[in-house]
Amino acid sequence: MIDSVIAILALTVTVGSGILAFGFARGFVRRRLRFVDAIRSPVAPVLAAVGAAILVMPLTMLPLIGAVVTGVTAAVVGLGAGLGTRSGIKALQRGDVR
Repeated sequence: MIDSVIAILALTVTVGSGILAFGFARGFVRRRLRFVDAIRSPVAPVLAAVGAAILVMPLTMLPLIGAVVTGVTAAVVGLGAGLGTRSGIKALQRGDVR
Protein backbone atom coordinates (compact mmCIF):
# COMPACT_ATOMS: atom_id res chain seq x y z
CA MET A 1 0.00 0.00 0.00
CA ILE A 2 2.72 2.48 0.98
CA ASP A 3 4.78 1.59 -2.09
CA SER A 4 1.90 2.37 -4.43
CA VAL A 5 1.29 5.72 -2.73
CA ILE A 6 4.97 6.64 -3.09
CA ALA A 7 4.88 5.55 -6.74
CA ILE A 8 1.84 7.73 -7.45
CA LEU A 9 3.46 10.64 -5.61
CA ALA A 10 6.67 10.18 -7.62
CA LEU A 11 4.73 10.11 -10.89
CA THR A 12 2.81 13.23 -9.91
CA VAL A 13 5.99 15.09 -8.97
CA THR A 14 7.70 14.00 -12.19
CA VAL A 15 4.87 15.04 -14.51
CA GLY A 16 4.19 18.27 -12.62
CA SER A 17 7.81 19.34 -12.57
CA GLY A 18 8.15 18.65 -16.30
CA ILE A 19 5.10 20.79 -17.05
CA LEU A 20 6.33 23.59 -14.80
CA ALA A 21 9.79 23.51 -16.38
CA PHE A 22 8.22 23.76 -19.84
CA GLY A 23 6.07 26.75 -18.87
CA PHE A 24 8.87 28.55 -17.06
CA ALA A 25 11.35 28.10 -19.91
CA ARG A 26 8.85 29.18 -22.56
CA GLY A 27 7.82 32.26 -20.63
CA PHE A 28 11.40 33.19 -19.79
CA VAL A 29 12.45 33.02 -23.43
CA ARG A 30 9.43 35.02 -24.58
CA ARG A 31 9.72 37.73 -21.90
CA ARG A 32 13.38 38.09 -21.00
CA LEU A 33 15.37 36.73 -23.91
CA ARG A 34 13.43 38.11 -26.85
CA PHE A 35 16.15 40.67 -27.68
CA VAL A 36 19.08 38.25 -27.23
CA ASP A 37 20.26 36.95 -30.59
CA ALA A 38 22.04 33.92 -29.12
CA ILE A 39 18.73 32.36 -28.03
CA ARG A 40 17.90 31.68 -31.67
CA SER A 41 20.81 29.24 -31.90
CA PRO A 42 19.85 25.58 -32.36
CA VAL A 43 22.07 24.76 -29.38
CA ALA A 44 20.04 26.88 -26.93
CA PRO A 45 17.33 24.27 -26.18
CA VAL A 46 19.96 21.60 -25.60
CA LEU A 47 21.86 23.86 -23.20
CA ALA A 48 18.63 24.67 -21.36
CA ALA A 49 17.76 20.98 -21.05
CA VAL A 50 21.18 19.97 -19.76
CA GLY A 51 21.33 22.93 -17.39
CA ALA A 52 17.92 22.21 -15.89
CA ALA A 53 18.71 18.52 -15.44
CA ILE A 54 21.99 19.36 -13.73
CA LEU A 55 20.22 21.79 -11.38
CA VAL A 56 17.64 19.18 -10.34
CA MET A 57 20.06 16.25 -10.07
CA PRO A 58 21.34 17.10 -6.53
CA LEU A 59 17.78 16.72 -5.22
CA THR A 60 17.92 13.04 -6.12
CA MET A 61 20.74 12.54 -3.62
CA LEU A 62 18.86 13.88 -0.58
CA PRO A 63 17.56 11.05 1.61
CA LEU A 64 13.99 12.25 2.21
CA ILE A 65 13.37 13.82 -1.20
CA GLY A 66 15.33 11.13 -3.04
CA ALA A 67 12.50 8.65 -2.45
CA VAL A 68 10.19 10.73 -4.63
CA VAL A 69 12.50 12.71 -6.91
CA THR A 70 14.59 10.34 -9.01
CA GLY A 71 16.96 10.63 -11.93
CA VAL A 72 13.96 10.20 -14.22
CA THR A 73 12.46 13.35 -12.70
CA ALA A 74 15.65 15.27 -13.45
CA ALA A 75 15.55 14.01 -17.03
CA VAL A 76 11.89 15.01 -17.42
CA VAL A 77 12.64 18.49 -16.04
CA GLY A 78 15.48 18.80 -18.53
CA LEU A 79 13.24 17.64 -21.36
CA GLY A 80 10.52 20.09 -20.33
CA ALA A 81 12.99 22.98 -20.16
CA GLY A 82 14.45 22.12 -23.56
CA LEU A 83 11.05 21.80 -25.21
CA GLY A 84 9.86 24.99 -23.51
CA THR A 85 12.89 26.86 -24.76
CA ARG A 86 12.28 25.59 -28.29
CA SER A 87 8.62 26.56 -28.06
CA GLY A 88 9.55 30.05 -26.86
CA ILE A 89 11.97 30.45 -29.75
CA LYS A 90 9.27 29.43 -32.23
CA ALA A 91 6.88 31.93 -30.65
CA LEU A 92 9.47 34.68 -31.06
CA GLN A 93 9.98 33.76 -34.71
CA ARG A 94 6.21 33.88 -35.31
CA GLY A 95 6.02 37.27 -33.60
CA ASP A 96 3.73 35.88 -30.90
CA VAL A 97 5.05 38.00 -28.03
CA ARG A 98 2.87 39.59 -25.36
